[in-house]
Amino acid sequence: MAIEPVPPTPPTDLVFDDGVPLESPRHRVAMNLLIRSAHQALRDRSDFYVGGNMFVYYSRTQAMNRDFRGPDFFVALDVDGKRDRKAWITWEEEGQYPDMIVELLSESTETVDRGQKKRLYERVFKTPDYFVFDPFDPQSLQGWRLHLGQGYQPLQPNEQGWLWCETLQLWLGLWSGVVDREPSEGSCAWLRFFDAAGHLVLLPEEKGEQMMERLRARGIDPDELLSE
Repeated sequence: MAIEPVPPTPPTDLVFDDGVPLESPRHRVAMNLLIRSAHQALRDRSDFYVGGNMFVYYSRTQAMNRDFRGPDFFVALDVDGKRDRKAWITWEEEGQYPDMIVELLSESTETVDRGQKKRLYERVFKTPDYFVFDPFDPQSLQGWRLHLGQGYQPLQPNEQGWLWCETLQLWLGLWSGVVDREPSEGSCAWLRFFDAAGHLVLLPEEKGEQMMERLRARGIDPDELLSE
């Protein structure tokens, strides 16, 4: 009777921080904006996980060689959304990879994000939707959809220049405004989610301000309501 080989023990000394900060404060705000927006867009379901600047471990060799870097933003669906994670470790996620990834470009990362990482997400991760965007260049937004036997195929923008994310059933598009006291100055803009009807996915504070504006339009002072 043949004895089946025992699979190697997964490494336990994983690194969760490479010590490399995001490229700029604007990159940090852009990443947090995507994370918070995704949570709002998916708030009616619990089977999802949103990560930012987090390692995705996909092989034991990768872990031992320390040759890894994390996506700036990703979403995984149909997973346990309540479990805390320091990294996305595929062998602890039943082999599942992120379903959607966004890389925030910079001069130092653009070549890797458009080349090496794109090939990795296409051929190894098989992530269905991949997007790249430079927070300092509103013309930089690009996206690809994975097609069976064809690899990544470029997404075509709509009239507003938005790209459709099939995985999330949301648009990714540019929005001008102030986020965390960081304005979209000059030609810069923020990358935001929009629903299928084209409505901006609002953050909780934006919903609160919208409600107050509606009260004022009806002649109601929100401050008086709060003081009652």
